[in-house]
Amino acid sequence: MLRAMKTPLRTAFAALLLAAAPAAIAAAPIAPARTFGPLDLFGLEAASDPQISPDGTKIVYVRKSNDIMTDRARSTLWLVDVKSGAQTPLVASAGAHLNPRWSPDGTRLAYISTADGGGAQLYVRWMTPGGGTARVTSLPSTPGAVAWSPDGTRLAYLLTVPGTAATLGTPLAKPEGAQWAPSLQVITKLVYRQDEGGYGAPGFDHLFVIAADGGSPRQLTFGSQDEEGPLSWTKDDRTILVASNRTDDAERNPNRTDIFAVDVASGATSQLTHRAGPNGNAVVSPDGAHIAYLGFEDRLLGSQTVLLSVMDRDGNHDRVLTAKLDRSVGSPVWAADGKAIYVKYDDHGVTRVARVGLDGAIRTEVEGLVQSVFDRPYTGGAFSVAKDGTVAFTGGTALRPADVMIAHGGAARRLTQLNEEALSAKALGQVRHLSVTSAFDRAPIDAWMVTPPDFDPSRKYPMILEIHGGPFAAYGPSFSSDDQLYAAAGYVVLYANPRGSTSYGEAFANQIHHSYPAHDYDDLMSAVDAAIADGHVDADRLYVTGGSGGGLLTSWIVGKTDRFKAAAAQKPVIDWASFVLTADQTNYFAKYWFGKFPWEDPQGYWARSPLSLAGNVKTPTLVVVGSADYRTPVSEAEQFYTALKLRGVPTELVKVPGANHEGLAEKPSQSAAKAEAILAWFGRYGGEPARP
Repeated sequence: MLRAMKTPLRTAFAALLLAAAPAAIAAAPIAPARTFGPLDLFGLEAASDPQISPDGTKIVYVRKSNDIMTDRARSTLWLVDVKSGAQTPLVASAGAHLNPRWSPDGTRLAYISTADGGGAQLYVRWMTPGGGTARVTSLPSTPGAVAWSPDGTRLAYLLTVPGTAATLGTPLAKPEGAQWAPSLQVITKLVYRQDEGGYGAPGFDHLFVIAADGGSPRQLTFGSQDEEGPLSWTKDDRTILVASNRTDDAERNPNRTDIFAVDVASGATSQLTHRAGPNGNAVVSPDGAHIAYLGFEDRLLGSQTVLLSVMDRDGNHDRVLTAKLDRSVGSPVWAADGKAIYVKYDDHGVTRVARVGLDGAIRTEVEGLVQSVFDRPYTGGAFSVAKDGTVAFTGGTALRPADVMIAHGGAARRLTQLNEEALSAKALGQVRHLSVTSAFDRAPIDAWMVTPPDFDPSRKYPMILEIHGGPFAAYGPSFSSDDQLYAAAGYVVLYANPRGSTSYGEAFANQIHHSYPAHDYDDLMSAVDAAIADGHVDADRLYVTGGSGGGLLTSWIVGKTDRFKAAAAQKPVIDWASFVLTADQTNYFAKYWFGKFPWEDPQGYWARSPLSLAGNVKTPTLVVVGSADYRTPVSEAEQFYTALKLRGVPTELVKVPGANHEGLAEKPSQSAAKAEAILAWFGRYGGEPARP
């Protein structure tokens, strides 16, 4: 987006402190903190990518934790017995272990791992008693989109095939043994860097197959285009479906992917879709007769509803199944009987799984999915489906991060309790819904309030307005470590889904089309007014922060009002013209969010830029950005910081070393430090005192 882990280590951390302390101090017991604090980030865990076995008896999931000694995330694979809930470590050795995928008969598990200490490789584990594990690849880079053939004999995957670096001019002949500076870096692509990955080496992602018991892989696709997953085999094991943008001007038209069928024997490719828009996520039906896929007819809108469609195996008789849902859907999975497709979608800030019949009938099966990244309460989550219709998913609450849960025709059941030990003894901030009516047009706006753990209804508290990014995204009643840290410091935290947010339909999202930030300001100020009217907020101690699109809105707000005592703009957009020409997705933003390039409508860009309001700002404003952010580049934050400095407005610039846009809070120490810096800034301007 402008806006896509943790073991209980309190005992180990306490032991580390004691080992470094004098003996007299070490002998004294250390009582755990009653409220949620920065060090508790190291003790949290989250489940992700739950994969239920075909017979519905077992689930393998990725268990995310953080290593307090290395400040890095760890991903291990755990096996859960569905009937008893008992779980055991499956792959927990050193390294990262991800993307578990069951073989069609449920006897083997493919996964990606760095267990051997080098790059990520593809492994297969035999799940029968006494079964072993085999490494089946020796690849130069990480494979992705792994998919089993229906007969279980082969695996397909995507891999980056290196290209040739561009040169310009004739290189000088270097004397033997000479130590020269690196060669010139010649850039020829429109999109030449990515927020996750930075300046990558030249190359394209192509399709490969390999025997499931190892051997030499075989490349099936070639050329100057990237193939995209997920991959899906046809029932006869002869064809693999991929998505790809093979238009003549693919770089400037990113929303023109189509679905292609690749013949496994010859590599011959045929195009199945011809819709002018992004088409992908193709999945072949159990009988091999139909293909379900996702996409839409591109209308150049900022937010467009992703539809579920079905077509015949040859691409004919294409029809949309979710036209009446008015919600974007994702992750299609065929029911075993071939009569329906399971998808996930967001509705009013809650992620659900629905079963969509071939007649378009929609039935909700599960709600309450949550994503495994929990610094902020975004919607999301993952699921898989067994042959009997049992759904395994990542579920949670406003007080607990993602666990593994299942549902089958009734109430959901939680199979893991990853954070009970870490959080059950903590007094957490309670989260409740707040109804808001926008002062602009009386539109209903969803909002939530997090109250301090020791909340006293007779008191009034300082309040932090925390704004989501995207802007086409949504918050919901999910666990947020940032919000819990703010609440534990003595603040009421308010967050909302202003117009432009997803999960309320295409029309609501596109109220900001070619006008963002527009009337988001009115919606957010109405939420603030509603929180004050609720009776527990001190109207003279208001603070505001947000990241990405939320950072932009924070910067916009302080240019329009002085009602906030202090602000913290995280990874903001400050000047739209400079942003659309330097962001990693520069081929997207100008085309869809403005409709014109900056030189075609300079006044339109300027009128929507927070920099245009910098002359109004009086609010002390902290500016925060990751030093490796290529989505909202560092120069955006630096512009705002410098503008405020030149005007004499109190400001400081905080850079998070090595962090990109999506990973600003990826390392727990940096996530904690960022939150603490924001709290210290607010405390400096009348907020709650910083922790000792």
